[in-house]
Amino acid sequence: MFWHFDAMNSLPAHWRTVLTLDDRMRTVAGGTAELREAIARGADLRIYSEFRHNEHIDVDSSDDDLVQETMDMRATYVVDGRWAAGIITLRQPVSLPDEFGPRPSLSLFLYNEDGSQAIARPHLDGPPVNAPQGMSSPGDHSRMPRYVEHDRWDDGTNGPSSNFTYAFDTLRYFVREDWRLVLHHSADGAVIAGSHDELADAFARGVEWKVGISGLCDDLAADGEELPHQVYIQCGSCYLYTRGKRLIAATHPVARVCPAVPLRYQSGNWDYAWLVARTDGHVARLSYDPYTLRPTRASGRHEIRWFCR
Repeated sequence: MFWHFDAMNSLPAHWRTVLTLDDRMRTVAGGTAELREAIARGADLRIYSEFRHNEHIDVDSSDDDLVQETMDMRATYVVDGRWAAGIITLRQPVSLPDEFGPRPSLSLFLYNEDGSQAIARPHLDGPPVNAPQGMSSPGDHSRMPRYVEHDRWDDGTNGPSSNFTYAFDTLRYFVREDWRLVLHHSADGAVIAGSHDELADAFARGVEWKVGISGLCDDLAADGEELPHQVYIQCGSCYLYTRGKRLIAATHPVARVCPAVPLRYQSGNWDYAWLVARTDGHVARLSYDPYTLRPTRASGRHEIRWFCR
């Protein structure tokens, strides 16, 4: 039995399907507008897929069992108000049914609202490889006819990536909408909606926090090619300065990608970062270059939406 979330009560919200695509990426239920609107309200995103083991996991296997998969897309994007995407941020490669993949890395799978997919894979198992960056030769996927690779980048480096489409039997986009907007402010901290009093009152009840940060990836775009966008990510450690009612939140790690329609990886247009956000608009960033694994620090001011549950 499912229950709807009611204000600040503890009853769990249910996951609901807002978009379903078939194996040709045609919409068969719901719609992309509903998906975008839910993410803009702070909704969590999970994506469900179906595939045959010996078509998608191990083409040498005789096991044709139907596999159902769900994935948590911890980082979600709304680009230019007209495009939504989600990225898995914490996954290590797995080799089903019983072990991890051959090389430790992050599997930063990206799913767009139209069903197109991408993968960036910063390796974590040794010193970074110093190799040329740029477009790479297409891979040989002749034994996996449902897999179509659109382009491939940076083979031989520590941070290879590719953009592709796998024709799953079905793709379903599930959202969970139990986040409540308590404060929305401009880049200079001016209140647009909600209030600092409401935020402080929620904090005292031990709630979780999530932020929607506007313009977080502008530095990854070429000058003049920035698209308006919001990136949504949950927070971990949070600190409320009680006299000033200023909330400071350290976020979960987020894969940052140059805003585009569709969202896609290519050479030099992404990184992996942690953020410290404040309710006066200040955001500090610690980013790791996927090719060198060297950290860089930066800061800026951003419009932010603060959600709690």
